[in-house]
Amino acid sequence: MKHSDQIVISASRRTDIPAFYMDWFMEQIKKGVFEVINPYNRRKFIVPATPDSVHTIVFWSKNFAPFIKGGFGQKLLRMGYNLFFNFTINSNNSLLEPRVPSLKQRLDQLRDLCRAFDPRTINWRFDPICFFEFKQNVIKDNLHDFSRIAVWASQCGVTRCITSFMDHYTKIKKRIKSIPGFSFIDPILSEKIEILLKMEKKLSEKKIDLYMCCEKEVLNALPSGSNIRRSSCIPNDLFVKIFGGDLSFKRDTGQRSSKGCGCMISVDIGSYHLHPCYHNCLFCYANPTPKVFRKNVTI
Repeated sequence: MKHSDQIVISASRRTDIPAFYMDWFMEQIKKGVFEVINPYNRRKFIVPATPDSVHTIVFWSKNFAPFIKGGFGQKLLRMGYNLFFNFTINSNNSLLEPRVPSLKQRLDQLRDLCRAFDPRTINWRFDPICFFEFKQNVIKDNLHDFSRIAVWASQCGVTRCITSFMDHYTKIKKRIKSIPGFSFIDPILSEKIEILLKMEKKLSEKKIDLYMCCEKEVLNALPSGSNIRRSSCIPNDLFVKIFGGDLSFKRDTGQRSSKGCGCMISVDIGSYHLHPCYHNCLFCYANPTPKVFRKNVTI
């Protein structure tokens, strides 16, 4: 197969495969194909998964511990696959993200990934930025550990941070009804700009660039002196720069390009329903389950 015919596999925007489904993933790799059901029309299609047909596998996760402990990355490298990582590391908050590991554990995972793989292949996602009220009628946010994460990421060699503000989907509004006195807040545009410029300043001191995911309105409102750019969480041009070969640089029209998504074309092999995510994040757009776990809640 020609390099230009190769694809990028996204694993996955729809669930956390590195945390929960690596055994299933490796079984499909051994078969050489993934059977994927389109989440909108429910049609099944086949995705080739052999090393000659796949240019890069992009893993998305909030918990890479099972991936690291299982040595899956090394196994895939030996098989001939290129790997890229979107690692979401937000501040500790057991209400917003009740089932992710502690921040210390996640930072240790980032260190281990950067030691095992080229740091250029790792995006740190601080996503989403959340504002909320809970009982005390005081607006809070999840930015309190941002500086700590930035320092650690910089020391690990990470040079890209991707962020966005929470989207207020209907399923999220339904989900938070189970928590009396809780509500998400959407800051006005000027407040968002102020927050981003502060984040940019902190990151620039650490030689980390800040990117915005699906925030076209916010990007357009930034002052001319800002270097915050549109994100491409799946950047095929970067894959070619790092790994060589050829890929299409076309935008992925299946994503929210009208909202400012810069992702390039890939094939997502996850499933919302067959592979439910057990992190149970309160702000999650993907997880269809309404159950919310609030054990040991601290804010």
